[in-house]
Amino acid sequence: MQKKHKIELVLFDLDGTLIDTAPDFILSLNNVLKKHNKEQLDGNYIRSHVSDGSAKLTEIGFKLSIDDPKFLKHRNELLDEYKKNLTNKSNLFEGVFELIESLNSKNIPFGIVTNKPFKYAKPVVEHFKILNNSKVLICPDHLSAVKPNPEGILLACSKLNINPINCIYIGDHPKDIEAGKNAGTKTIGCEYGYSLLKKSNYDETPIVKNAIEIIPLIN
Repeated sequence: MQKKHKIELVLFDLDGTLIDTAPDFILSLNNVLKKHNKEQLDGNYIRSHVSDGSAKLTEIGFKLSIDDPKFLKHRNELLDEYKKNLTNKSNLFEGVFELIESLNSKNIPFGIVTNKPFKYAKPVVEHFKILNNSKVLICPDHLSAVKPNPEGILLACSKLNINPINCIYIGDHPKDIEAGKNAGTKTIGCEYGYSLLKKSNYDETPIVKNAIEIIPLIN
């Protein structure tokens, strides 16, 4: 059972939690597939894999294993195409604006811990002005291990001098919940994102269908 502690920091995953970046990944992957005369994929299918990263999208798009000689070339093509489309169609998820406004009104700082590389994450975050008050942005570039390893969450807490037990980590992937638990934070799962399954057992982690439902959980 998660013990009651006053929340002094809220940390978020990025893709699938704060921002719906799937439309730009769908556009980018299908653009690259089209370039190679490959069959384009259904957007909902791509969306379900966005939180698994560019390697997974390359795998499903080109039907290649990671050790295939062509894999790295196609992955880099996808990343180059995505960089052109970072904020073309991406949007805040419903309720995120109100959630961040609520945190600001309560003087509760927030930050972002993502598996998205810094060169992609930073411009995406900066594009959405409501997120410009984020106190920390932790990406794989800053770490030796990514989620579900807790290193990123612990680094964010350390930078802001917050005990992890007074922090909540919020994400849309089982690895997010695992990382939060490994770090000793409270956790909240976002069913509205890309990867959490309604029927899965996440112990006592609350699962929300809209970001606005997070507001009363932070106290």
